[in-house]
Amino acid sequence: MRSDSRLSRMLHVLIHMDRHDAPMTSEKIAGMLCTHAVVVRRMLGGLRDSGYVQSDKGHGGGWVLTVSLDELTLLDVYRALGEPPVFALGMTDDEAQCLVEQAVNARLAQTLEAAEALLLEQFGNVTVGDIARDFEDRFAKKTRGMEGTQRAQHKPHRR
Repeated sequence: MRSDSRLSRMLHVLIHMDRHDAPMTSEKIAGMLCTHAVVVRRMLGGLRDSGYVQSDKGHGGGWVLTVSLDELTLLDVYRALGEPPVFALGMTDDEAQCLVEQAVNARLAQTLEAAEALLLEQFGNVTVGDIARDFEDRFAKKTRGMEGTQRAQHKPHRR
């Protein structure tokens, strides 16, 4: 079963957007994600509607953040993406009259609801800024051992 990577991809995009001095076009973001610009615009549309990003058309246009990454939680991004299912597990309804199936489905539904509530609570405790700082730490550790030419190729953008 294919997993839904929109949340992961959007977090990636938001951190890149924060690190760029200029707006990022849908085409540039699509190239970074190996997808189509239409997919990028669809994903960013929910964040725009929530007030986290804005876009300008025309020359020099593109997508920019309207909030600090420290103000934006994983839960905010998840909700702006339309609250995709967090679990791929499901229940069967082949034998709706079967008492065993009813018991299994009832317990699975309860358990999945409780697990989802805990996950979403954790999403609310993590900001995109937390992830960006983790990246900075990882980048600093990696570049300490790199030679000058390699370091220049991997130099992070600064706002």
